[in-house]
Amino acid sequence: MIRKDLSQLPAYVPGARNDAAVKLSSNESAEAPLPSVRSAMAKALDSVNRYPDMGAVELREALAAHLGLTVDQVAVGTGSSALCQQLVTLAAQPGDEVVFPWRSFEAYPIFVQIAGATPVAVPLTADHRVDLPGLAAAVTERTRLVFVCNPNNPTATTITGEEWADFMERVPGDVIVALDEAYFEYNLSGTSPIATEEVLAYPNVVGLRTFSKAYGLAGARVGYAFGPAPLIEALNKVAVPFGVSAVAQVGAIASLGLDEELRTRVAETARQRERLGEALRDYGSPASQTNFVWIPAGSLGADPHEVAARLAAENVLVRAFPEGIRVTVTNAAETDAFLAAWDSARSRLT
Repeated sequence: MIRKDLSQLPAYVPGARNDAAVKLSSNESAEAPLPSVRSAMAKALDSVNRYPDMGAVELREALAAHLGLTVDQVAVGTGSSALCQQLVTLAAQPGDEVVFPWRSFEAYPIFVQIAGATPVAVPLTADHRVDLPGLAAAVTERTRLVFVCNPNNPTATTITGEEWADFMERVPGDVIVALDEAYFEYNLSGTSPIATEEVLAYPNVVGLRTFSKAYGLAGARVGYAFGPAPLIEALNKVAVPFGVSAVAQVGAIASLGLDEELRTRVAETARQRERLGEALRDYGSPASQTNFVWIPAGSLGADPHEVAARLAAENVLVRAFPEGIRVTVTNAAETDAFLAAWDSARSRLT
């Protein structure tokens, strides 16, 4: 009764959980939503017996104003991950290809295989960056969609505007390019392309962002996509009805008006990632423009999963991949906890 190919489908692996440990495995904010946001969400519970607005009109209007776009250029979904899946669904069928960097967001190949399309993974560069020339070279007549994760998860690295422009010159106009900016608010480099500008420059570009990271609404599950109206219309056609809850919609709207508070939280994250970056520089950790840092496997002297297990024994949870370890950046106390656990774990491994 079950599709035979599902046995080959990798499971999405969430960050490890342990309520007694410092959880730096899921790129969440350690800070609760701001009081005004919590209050708005609590009030929304009074009408939770009713279905949410399926079109999320008020939220899309607020996002359109925030982004400088029109309502028909904005869609919302249950996190940017759901919108990634919707993009694959609207673009690709069996026989089609979807190109993405690797390692990158681990759900990309899962979504492609669910659609019955062919995943095409392009390795990162030696310095852990998205290989835009490699992505462009992987595009064939069967390619329907290309994901570009910037900053890249899990390596925390970014692309430049010049690299992006060269890449877009090489990508055919009938191939959708998803510029995945889940960590946009943390990118202070000033050199990256910005999706709100690129969707106006190219009719085949869609931007993706989320309230799960900097806005601290990971548990509410609300993300948004924006781009040319025909692509957004198609994106909405393949959405799960009533996917974004009324509470999530209210929380997202309330969060959009708190720019000063958001900047304050991002600035604290940036201070802590500088601390971690300095401490991990000798381990090959690249400069981060996200709320996490990356430690390449080659510098660990042990399997990343073994190192993660050692850290877990010190009550600090991180995310291990075959290629390295990702450590979420939060606040000073949790940075202190990680650095102490790191010193202890490293001494046991050497």
